[in-house]
Amino acid sequence: MRTRFCYTVAGILALGVTLSGNARPAAAADLGLITKAPVGSCEIVFSCENGRQYPLCPIAVSVAGEVVTASLRTGHHGGVHVRHVPMGVGYRYAGRGIWLDGFRDNALLNLGKHSRVACTIAHS
Repeated sequence: MRTRFCYTVAGILALGVTLSGNARPAAAADLGLITKAPVGSCEIVFSCENGRQYPLCPIAVSVAGEVVTASLRTGHHGGVHVRHVPMGVGYRYAGRGIWLDGFRDNALLNLGKHSRVACTIAHS
């Protein structure tokens, strides 16, 4: 019983130290892509090392301006519907057979299991 009490007190103290620390809060750009453009416009463009550009056209945007769902224009039959997947740090937009992992202006576009290309964001 006494051991359980000691562990409980230690846990509460550790939680207090963690919460009172000077941890840098995550910026909005670290958690997802932010847009101020109206829904349907393709202001976010990924310029990739393979020489191609992939526009991301928001379909739904949160109140804070974070892109929740979008169409990633790949050039094959229009675009691929992608959805924001919450991550601890960075962002991921995933769709059928394609996903985009990124942090701030750098991203890695995965075009299937074995094909990926590095990209940067170029706002149009």
